[in-house]
Amino acid sequence: MTKQVLIAGGGIGGLAAALACSHAGWKVRVFERAGEFGEVGAGIQTGPNVVRVLQGFGLAADLERVAAFPERLQVRDALSGTELGVLALGERAVRVYGAPYATIHRADLHRLLLEALQQRSDVRLGLGTWLASYRETPHGVALTTTEGLEVEGDVLVGADGLWSRVRELMLNDGAPRVPGHLAYRAMVPQDRLPEKLRSQQVTVWLGPKLHVVQYPVRRGEWLNVVAIVQGRVASDLQSWDHGANPADLQSAMGHTCHRLQDLIAGIPDWRLWALCDRPPMQGAWQQAQGRVALLGDAAHPMRPYLAQGAGMAIEDAQELGRSLALDTLSVGERLQHYALNRWQRCARVQARSIRNGEVFHADGLVRRGRDVALKLLGERVLDVPWLYAGPRS
Repeated sequence: MTKQVLIAGGGIGGLAAALACSHAGWKVRVFERAGEFGEVGAGIQTGPNVVRVLQGFGLAADLERVAAFPERLQVRDALSGTELGVLALGERAVRVYGAPYATIHRADLHRLLLEALQQRSDVRLGLGTWLASYRETPHGVALTTTEGLEVEGDVLVGADGLWSRVRELMLNDGAPRVPGHLAYRAMVPQDRLPEKLRSQQVTVWLGPKLHVVQYPVRRGEWLNVVAIVQGRVASDLQSWDHGANPADLQSAMGHTCHRLQDLIAGIPDWRLWALCDRPPMQGAWQQAQGRVALLGDAAHPMRPYLAQGAGMAIEDAQELGRSLALDTLSVGERLQHYALNRWQRCARVQARSIRNGEVFHADGLVRRGRDVALKLLGERVLDVPWLYAGPRS
């Protein structure tokens, strides 16, 4: 008999999980708190490991239609503007890793997943409904919504993000930690920028206690820019105003090179996020227990210094679908299979992301050593074969 998976959260991770589970032959119900499906934020980078999964979902042509595919990634010194190192992307990524490196607006990727799900009769998408509690039963799991409705299924997946209610109920391990980094994010049509500020490649600017990343999205017609500086906000992180004062960012960039300052000053509208994460995962028990599993930021929120937050959620979704298709195993064993195949890779990405942040924002001897390594080794330092090759099958 067809089994049913209940998914809390309708973001990129939740919709990717719904699509993977549907492909695996499961019925799916998605519960999303918002009154409409959508994504906030700006662009995301999707390495070959992630693009290959999306292609496997049947989204290759759709991705070609909305994404950009940069030919190279360059790293520059934020103070002098000097180029420090280059990694070829484009054709090299396809040749080495079997898929391109793509950059895409979060909303565009979310829409592709949503449109694919809307074509599937075994998927129900619910809006304005949220999980209050759940309980495991002898034959499945039952969730209760905030309106008092009880829904039964065979599996519950928490894809409900950083402040996951499912994680709170399953692990009760407290709030995410706040490392003290602020992310200013913006997108702008490239034709609104002076010619010298437009770009079709990924550029990373490294400076003491800050860095900036820029790359094209929407077929290269828009430029996405993320500036990360060290600092804190004093208000409640779940409800604070994400509006940003451009003058604060320009002040933080005051000692950087003119080219970078011109880019920041040339973008009038910014949004601000305080970055949060959790320590790297310690075991499979943090990703699945009984008939309940966590996915994406609900399981392993990470800092953005490896550009793999959304990517790990999409990889999770692929593995969840594969595991749920193992009909010779019990449902609980399938979720344990999922967790065992994911937690160590996700923990490695979490740890590497933390380390990258320290290196990106370094000063003094560490900064000088980093720059020398980039100049001498370039591609060998910037490439991440264990990541881009994808998880072991």
